Amino acid sequence: MKVVVCIKQVPDTKGGVKFKPDGTLDRGAMLAIMNPDDKAGLEAALRLKDQYGAEVTVVTMGLPKADAVLREAMAMGADKAVLITDRVLGGADTWATSSTIAGALRNLEYDLIITGRQAIDGDTAQVGPQISEHLHIPVISYAEEIKVDEKAKTVEVKRQFEDRYHIVKAKMPCLITALSELNDPRYMTPGGIFDAFDKDVTVWGRNDLKDVDDSNIGLKGSPTQIAKASDKVKKGAGEKVVPESDEAAADYILGKLQEKKVV
Repeated sequence: MKVVVCIKQVPDTKGGVKFKPDGTLDRGAMLAIMNPDDKAGLEAALRLKDQYGAEVTVVTMGLPKADAVLREAMAMGADKAVLITDRVLGGADTWATSSTIAGALRNLEYDLIITGRQAIDGDTAQVGPQISEHLHIPVISYAEEIKVDEKAKTVEVKRQFEDRYHIVKAKMPCLITALSELNDPRYMTPGGIFDAFDKDVTVWGRNDLKDVDDSNIGLKGSPTQIAKASDKVKKGAGEKVVPESDEAAADYILGKLQEKKVV
Protein backbone atom coordinates (compact mmCIF):
# COMPACT_ATOMS: atom_id res chain seq x y z
CA MET A 1 0.00 0.00 0.00
CA LYS A 2 1.23 3.48 -0.89
CA VAL A 3 0.00 6.43 1.18
CA VAL A 4 0.71 10.07 0.34
CA VAL A 5 0.25 12.67 3.07
CA CYS A 6 -0.02 16.36 2.17
CA ILE A 7 1.35 18.50 4.98
CA LYS A 8 1.83 22.23 5.35
CA GLN A 9 4.27 24.41 7.22
CA VAL A 10 2.13 27.11 8.84
CA PRO A 11 2.91 30.17 10.97
CA ASP A 12 3.06 29.60 14.70
CA THR A 13 0.20 31.95 15.53
CA LYS A 14 1.35 32.22 19.15
CA GLY A 15 4.20 34.40 17.90
CA GLY A 16 1.97 36.67 15.80
CA VAL A 17 1.70 36.88 12.03
CA LYS A 18 3.29 39.24 9.51
CA PHE A 19 2.03 40.38 6.12
CA LYS A 20 3.57 41.58 2.87
CA PRO A 21 2.33 44.81 1.22
CA ASP A 22 0.10 42.79 -1.15
CA GLY A 23 -1.76 41.30 1.83
CA THR A 24 -0.26 37.80 1.60
CA LEU A 25 1.48 36.21 4.59
CA ASP A 26 5.19 36.91 4.96
CA ARG A 27 6.04 33.28 5.70
CA GLY A 28 9.78 33.85 5.60
CA ALA A 29 9.56 36.23 8.58
CA MET A 30 7.60 33.96 10.94
CA LEU A 31 8.26 30.93 13.10
CA ALA A 32 6.62 27.85 11.61
CA ILE A 33 5.14 24.52 12.71
CA MET A 34 3.46 21.52 11.06
CA ASN A 35 -0.26 22.16 10.65
CA PRO A 36 -2.08 20.23 13.45
CA ASP A 37 -4.71 18.56 11.21
CA ASP A 38 -1.94 17.47 8.83
CA LYS A 39 0.05 15.97 11.69
CA ALA A 40 -2.98 13.86 12.64
CA GLY A 41 -3.23 12.74 9.00
CA LEU A 42 0.45 11.80 9.06
CA GLU A 43 -0.05 9.77 12.24
CA ALA A 44 -2.94 7.93 10.57
CA ALA A 45 -0.65 7.05 7.65
CA LEU A 46 2.12 5.91 10.00
CA ARG A 47 -0.34 3.59 11.77
CA LEU A 48 -1.14 2.05 8.38
CA LYS A 49 2.59 1.61 7.93
CA ASP A 50 2.79 -0.13 11.31
CA GLN A 51 -0.19 -2.36 10.48
CA TYR A 52 0.30 -3.14 6.79
CA GLY A 53 3.84 -2.06 5.97
CA ALA A 54 2.52 0.84 3.90
CA GLU A 55 5.00 3.18 2.23
CA VAL A 56 4.41 6.75 3.40
CA THR A 57 5.40 9.75 1.29
CA VAL A 58 4.94 13.30 2.57
CA VAL A 59 4.45 16.20 0.20
CA THR A 60 4.46 19.92 0.91
CA MET A 61 4.34 23.11 -1.12
CA GLY A 62 6.17 26.13 0.24
CA LEU A 63 9.39 28.04 0.64
CA PRO A 64 12.72 26.14 0.73
CA LYS A 65 12.61 26.33 4.55
CA ALA A 66 9.58 24.00 4.43
CA ASP A 67 12.24 21.28 4.17
CA ALA A 68 12.18 21.38 7.99
CA VAL A 69 8.59 20.16 8.25
CA LEU A 70 9.39 17.31 5.86
CA ARG A 71 12.39 16.31 7.99
CA GLU A 72 10.11 16.32 11.03
CA ALA A 73 7.69 14.00 9.22
CA MET A 74 10.51 11.61 8.29
CA ALA A 75 11.77 11.72 11.88
CA MET A 76 8.30 10.56 12.90
CA GLY A 77 8.50 7.65 10.45
CA ALA A 78 7.65 8.78 6.91
CA ASP A 79 9.69 7.05 4.19
CA LYS A 80 9.99 9.70 1.47
CA ALA A 81 9.49 13.45 1.14
CA VAL A 82 8.77 15.84 -1.71
CA LEU A 83 9.10 19.64 -1.55
CA ILE A 84 7.30 21.66 -4.22
CA THR A 85 8.94 25.08 -4.38
CA ASP A 86 9.30 27.70 -7.09
CA ARG A 87 8.99 31.49 -7.15
CA VAL A 88 6.22 31.32 -9.75
CA LEU A 89 4.08 29.31 -7.28
CA GLY A 90 4.11 32.03 -4.60
CA GLY A 91 0.96 33.83 -3.46
CA ALA A 92 -1.33 30.93 -4.41
CA ASP A 93 -4.88 30.74 -3.09
CA THR A 94 -6.65 27.42 -2.51
CA TRP A 95 -7.40 26.89 -6.22
CA ALA A 96 -3.82 27.52 -7.34
CA THR A 97 -2.45 25.51 -4.40
CA SER A 98 -4.63 22.48 -5.10
CA SER A 99 -3.83 22.68 -8.84
CA THR A 100 -0.11 22.71 -8.03
CA ILE A 101 -0.22 19.86 -5.53
CA ALA A 102 -2.39 17.74 -7.84
CA GLY A 103 0.15 18.33 -10.62
CA ALA A 104 2.88 16.99 -8.34
CA LEU A 105 0.83 14.00 -7.15
CA ARG A 106 0.38 12.87 -10.75
CA ASN A 107 4.07 11.91 -10.61
CA LEU A 108 3.45 9.51 -7.71
CA GLU A 109 1.75 6.17 -7.18
CA TYR A 110 -0.82 6.14 -4.38
CA ASP A 111 -3.65 4.09 -2.95
CA LEU A 112 -4.62 6.69 -0.37
CA ILE A 113 -4.04 10.44 -0.08
CA ILE A 114 -4.47 12.04 3.35
CA THR A 115 -4.61 15.78 3.96
CA GLY A 116 -5.57 17.80 6.99
CA ARG A 117 -9.11 19.13 7.15
CA GLN A 118 -7.81 22.71 7.04
CA ALA A 119 -4.75 24.81 7.82
CA ILE A 120 -4.67 27.18 10.78
CA ASP A 121 -3.39 30.03 8.58
CA GLY A 122 -6.33 29.97 6.16
CA ASP A 123 -9.09 27.85 7.71
CA THR A 124 -10.75 27.25 4.32
CA ALA A 125 -10.94 23.41 4.31
CA GLN A 126 -10.89 23.63 0.49
CA VAL A 127 -7.51 22.32 -0.68
CA GLY A 128 -8.05 18.63 0.13
CA PRO A 129 -11.42 18.30 -1.66
CA GLN A 130 -10.11 20.37 -4.58
CA ILE A 131 -7.13 18.02 -5.00
CA SER A 132 -9.54 15.08 -5.22
CA GLU A 133 -11.50 16.90 -7.93
CA HIS A 134 -8.35 17.57 -9.94
CA LEU A 135 -7.32 13.91 -9.67
CA HIS A 136 -10.88 12.57 -10.25
CA ILE A 137 -10.90 10.40 -7.13
CA PRO A 138 -13.49 10.22 -4.30
CA VAL A 139 -13.04 12.27 -1.14
CA ILE A 140 -14.20 11.69 2.44
CA SER A 141 -13.79 14.78 4.61
CA TYR A 142 -13.73 15.42 8.38
CA ALA A 143 -12.40 11.98 9.30
CA GLU A 144 -12.31 11.17 13.00
CA GLU A 145 -11.68 7.43 12.54
CA ILE A 146 -10.15 5.48 9.63
CA LYS A 147 -10.23 1.74 8.89
CA VAL A 148 -8.57 0.20 5.83
CA ASP A 149 -9.25 -3.20 4.26
CA GLU A 150 -6.08 -3.76 2.26
CA LYS A 151 -7.33 -6.94 0.54
CA ALA A 152 -10.59 -5.36 -0.62
CA LYS A 153 -8.81 -2.05 -1.37
CA THR A 154 -11.44 -0.10 0.57
CA VAL A 155 -11.38 2.51 3.31
CA GLU A 156 -14.10 3.08 5.91
CA VAL A 157 -14.26 6.44 7.63
CA LYS A 158 -16.20 7.73 10.62
CA ARG A 159 -16.99 11.26 9.43
CA GLN A 160 -17.81 14.10 11.80
CA PHE A 161 -21.14 15.78 11.04
CA GLU A 162 -22.56 18.41 13.41
CA ASP A 163 -24.18 16.53 16.34
CA ARG A 164 -23.77 13.06 14.85
CA TYR A 165 -21.46 11.15 12.49
CA HIS A 166 -21.50 9.32 9.16
CA ILE A 167 -19.90 6.00 8.33
CA VAL A 168 -18.66 6.28 4.74
CA LYS A 169 -16.94 3.57 2.72
CA ALA A 170 -15.01 4.12 -0.52
CA LYS A 171 -12.84 2.22 -2.96
CA MET A 172 -9.20 3.21 -3.16
CA PRO A 173 -7.60 5.29 -4.53
CA CYS A 174 -9.35 8.05 -2.62
CA LEU A 175 -8.56 11.12 -0.55
CA ILE A 176 -9.34 11.67 3.14
CA THR A 177 -9.19 14.94 5.07
CA ALA A 178 -8.30 14.39 8.72
CA LEU A 179 -9.35 16.19 11.88
CA SER A 180 -6.78 16.92 14.58
CA GLU A 181 -9.04 14.88 16.90
CA LEU A 182 -8.38 11.79 14.78
CA ASN A 183 -5.49 10.68 17.01
CA ASP A 184 -2.56 11.74 19.16
CA PRO A 185 0.48 12.05 16.87
CA ARG A 186 3.66 10.31 17.95
CA TYR A 187 6.85 12.17 18.82
CA MET A 188 10.01 12.17 16.79
CA THR A 189 12.64 9.74 18.08
CA PRO A 190 16.37 10.56 18.42
CA GLY A 191 17.18 7.80 15.93
CA GLY A 192 14.45 9.02 13.62
CA ILE A 193 15.89 12.55 13.68
CA PHE A 194 19.34 11.28 12.69
CA ASP A 195 17.85 9.13 9.93
CA ALA A 196 15.73 12.03 8.64
CA PHE A 197 18.79 14.17 8.03
CA ASP A 198 20.55 11.30 6.25
CA LYS A 199 17.69 11.06 3.73
CA ASP A 200 17.26 13.16 0.60
CA VAL A 201 14.24 15.36 0.07
CA THR A 202 13.05 15.39 -3.54
CA VAL A 203 12.60 18.98 -4.76
CA TRP A 204 10.21 19.76 -7.61
CA GLY A 205 9.53 23.06 -9.34
CA ARG A 206 7.10 24.34 -11.95
CA ASN A 207 8.50 22.12 -14.70
CA ASP A 208 7.85 18.96 -12.67
CA LEU A 209 4.10 19.50 -12.47
CA LYS A 210 1.95 17.37 -14.77
CA ASP A 211 -1.10 18.67 -16.64
CA VAL A 212 -1.17 22.07 -14.95
CA ASP A 213 -1.71 25.25 -16.96
CA ASP A 214 0.20 28.43 -16.09
CA SER A 215 -3.14 30.20 -15.66
CA ASN A 216 -3.88 28.04 -12.60
CA ILE A 217 -0.74 28.56 -10.51
CA GLY A 218 0.74 31.25 -8.28
CA LEU A 219 -0.68 34.66 -7.49
CA LYS A 220 -1.74 35.31 -11.10
CA GLY A 221 -3.65 32.03 -11.20
CA SER A 222 -5.52 32.73 -7.96
CA PRO A 223 -9.11 33.91 -8.46
CA THR A 224 -9.36 34.84 -4.76
CA GLN A 225 -7.95 38.27 -3.97
CA ILE A 226 -7.30 39.47 -0.41
CA ALA A 227 -9.17 42.70 0.38
CA LYS A 228 -7.73 43.14 3.87
CA ALA A 229 -5.54 41.17 6.26
CA SER A 230 -4.70 41.74 9.91
CA ASP A 231 -3.32 40.02 12.98
CA LYS A 232 -5.81 38.81 15.58
CA VAL A 233 -7.35 41.65 17.55
CA LYS A 234 -6.22 41.84 21.17
CA LYS A 235 -9.04 41.91 23.70
CA GLY A 236 -9.17 44.22 26.68
CA ALA A 237 -8.85 43.07 30.27
CA GLY A 238 -12.62 43.07 30.74
CA GLU A 239 -14.55 43.85 33.91
CA LYS A 240 -13.62 42.14 37.16
CA VAL A 241 -16.36 41.75 39.76
CA VAL A 242 -16.10 40.23 43.27
CA PRO A 243 -19.67 39.55 44.49
CA GLU A 244 -20.44 39.21 48.19
CA SER A 245 -22.40 35.98 47.75
CA ASP A 246 -23.48 33.37 45.24
CA GLU A 247 -26.89 35.02 45.00
CA ALA A 248 -25.30 38.38 44.22
CA ALA A 249 -23.13 36.75 41.53
CA ALA A 250 -26.20 35.16 39.93
CA ASP A 251 -28.10 38.47 40.03
CA TYR A 252 -25.16 40.28 38.42
CA ILE A 253 -24.85 37.73 35.59
CA LEU A 254 -28.60 37.79 34.98
CA GLY A 255 -28.55 41.58 34.88
CA LYS A 256 -25.78 41.58 32.27
CA LEU A 257 -27.63 39.03 30.11
CA GLN A 258 -30.77 41.16 30.29
CA GLU A 259 -28.77 44.28 29.46
CA LYS A 260 -27.41 42.58 26.31
CA LYS A 261 -30.95 41.32 25.55
CA VAL A 262 -29.74 37.70 25.65
CA VAL A 263 -32.61 36.83 28.01
